[in-house]
Amino acid sequence: MKVQELKFFIVSDSVGETAELVARAALSQFDFKNYEIRRYSFMSEPEQLLEMLTDAQPESTIILFTMVVPAMRELLMREIKERKLPAIDLMAGLMDVLEDRLCMKPKGEAGLIRKLDEQYFRRIEAIEFAVKYDDGKDPRGLKKADIVLIGISRTSKTPLSMYLAHRNIKVANVPLVPEVSPPKELFEVKPQKIIGLTTDPYKLIEIRKERIKALGLQDNANYASIQRIIEELEYADALMRKLGCPVIDVSARAVEESASIILEICREIGYEVGLLKG
Repeated sequence: MKVQELKFFIVSDSVGETAELVARAALSQFDFKNYEIRRYSFMSEPEQLLEMLTDAQPESTIILFTMVVPAMRELLMREIKERKLPAIDLMAGLMDVLEDRLCMKPKGEAGLIRKLDEQYFRRIEAIEFAVKYDDGKDPRGLKKADIVLIGISRTSKTPLSMYLAHRNIKVANVPLVPEVSPPKELFEVKPQKIIGLTTDPYKLIEIRKERIKALGLQDNANYASIQRIIEELEYADALMRKLGCPVIDVSARAVEESASIILEICREIGYEVGLLKG
């Protein structure tokens, strides 16, 4: 029977993000848009499960669950069977195989992966921070950042921000444009927290030309002219000198190499990333 709408209930005694990703990946294979995904995280009490199930309907609801606490998992499975609800246990098969191969019983404790890896939370926080304060979107983030990257367009500010975020470092970045004054908050940040990015003008021409092609613009745009690029680099260089911040040339460096240099600069000047604030 073809349904008009679907409701996915993602049920977990931890975060439930894995089950939600599976649901979205599966749905992406179908040309069907009328669906709703509800995530029920940290389900630790029987009352929570029973309340959640009152909204489930056999004809329109699919339950995906990752419950590892035995009592809660058994209760959910029993209720699902009684209510004739379509459901998928994403953990059961793998847990059974592991138990058989390892000749061990699972711990049956929710959220162990998070407890074992506290870095996970800091990494997610840093990634969200980098997205929120990318490309000068909100200058209020500059004073909250561990590192502030500044540079003209196409000097790897965003890729470096995201790479460092995966190292649990909160990074904000600010684009430098001669016609636009930098935010006043930038001058309130300690110089050791700011890293200037510069590059070879002729290499930048090629990068910007490729960017213009990708955007479908004319090849003779001022954005990729040598005169404009030199003007921008001179403006950025003067501002970086005024700020008194370290500067690195990203011309012939991969993002990983530039990130390593940034971290080394921080160590050399005694700035411990993530600890020094203000």
